[in-house]
Amino acid sequence: MVTRTEKRRWPLLLLIIPFIATLLPFLYNSYQPEFIGIPFFYWYQLLWTILGALVTAIVYWLKA
Repeated sequence: MVTRTEKRRWPLLLLIIPFIATLLPFLYNSYQPEFIGIPFFYWYQLLWTILGALVTAIVYWLKA
């Protein structure tokens, strides 16, 4: 018999996405393309900060 907590473990895997996206520097170690004058390296990190917060909120709501 599968309990409720065992069924709801899959959303925790979503938390790996922002971790992997920022863990591998070769994905974002460049100056181009710029976004409103900001080098790619900086806006990529800021984007994943925002997306990481969204993913965390989604996982929180799915686990509730």
